[in-house]
Amino acid sequence: MARILLAALVALLLVVCPCHARPAPHQTSKLAAKETASVDGVTAIYNFGDSLSDTGNLLREGGATGMLQHTTSLPYGSAIGGATGRCSDGYLMIDFLTKDLGLPLLSPYLDKGADFTHGVNFAVAGATALDAAALASRGVSVPHTNSSLAVQLQRFKDFMSATTRSPQEVREKLARSLVMVGEIGGNDYNYAFSENRPAAGGAHNLYNLGRVATGVVEAVALVPDVVRSITGAARELLDMGAARVVIPGNFPLGCVPSYMAAANETDPAAYDANGCLAALNLFSQMHNVLLQQGIRELRRSYPGATVAYADYFYAYVRMLRDAGEAGFDEGARTRACCGAGGGAYNVDMDRMCGARGTSVCARPDERISWDGVHLTQHAYRVMTDLLYHKGFASPAPVEFQRP
Repeated sequence: MARILLAALVALLLVVCPCHARPAPHQTSKLAAKETASVDGVTAIYNFGDSLSDTGNLLREGGATGMLQHTTSLPYGSAIGGATGRCSDGYLMIDFLTKDLGLPLLSPYLDKGADFTHGVNFAVAGATALDAAALASRGVSVPHTNSSLAVQLQRFKDFMSATTRSPQEVREKLARSLVMVGEIGGNDYNYAFSENRPAAGGAHNLYNLGRVATGVVEAVALVPDVVRSITGAARELLDMGAARVVIPGNFPLGCVPSYMAAANETDPAAYDANGCLAALNLFSQMHNVLLQQGIRELRRSYPGATVAYADYFYAYVRMLRDAGEAGFDEGARTRACCGAGGGAYNVDMDRMCGARGTSVCARPDERISWDGVHLTQHAYRVMTDLLYHKGFASPAPVEFQRP
């Protein structure tokens, strides 16, 4: 039990790390090259979240320090000609979904010179579902950004107030829009565990095991409030007129290379049938189960709207299982493309991607993990297909024509 608790703490310390980057020069990628007709009547996207979907907001907030400094330049963005604030070698799920809908790439809210005709991205890497004051009252500090979900939601309201003339016009605009509420919440757990990390040395002494247990209890206690924050934000958006809302769950944390490397668990019994850390995946599933209960309540309250659950957990597991068919190197399913440390995971949290001594694999498109925490552009493309074209987001928020 002590080993499982220790593995849970060390691994969860690495929950979706924030990252940002400098704007790249003009992109000529096919993804951004031209705008086509929209799909299924969707003319705009409004996105909220963290580093899984931030396209440049944290970059514009500034203040990169520590390990975050390595995400401000190449090799981040290497697949698209330069770093843009995306935590990957290229584009993210939100980019591919936008493309599939025939819309231009979604600009970050803090890019004041951007064209927001077809939507706005409010996501900020490192953001939390609960605000900084709520977390501080529990002894949890937020080190990277105060742009919590509530802050992002207020920015959305400010944007709508500035660009429409009445609540009815807001409803009409939202009736033609897709609203993405997350993924968010992983960083709340990360920061809670950080407050109780073991002291240096003596990792298995009673003092450190006590801190591990405290971290586990505090993180578990956060789950209901995190879920209420997410569903509460969705409720406000639905009240304003949102007709199609997507609420993603969490990734299977026990399958992510950084968590697996940090845990360094040698007991085969700690792993599930997919080779992932079972204890961490159980934690992710607890969040996802409570989130789905909240989504069912939203559907009952708003029967005229589509409220979809995007199953990031099982889409990720499916990508792992079918890695070879999707073009990934099956022997490197849990090995980061960019990093240091070698071994099964190529992750060293003291030398993150871009730091001195790190390197990039020869074929990033054959890897699922980019930096041990975030995914490669290819993996985000596969995840987008699974979620929005193969039924892992249900009910389908958008009806795409079958080829």
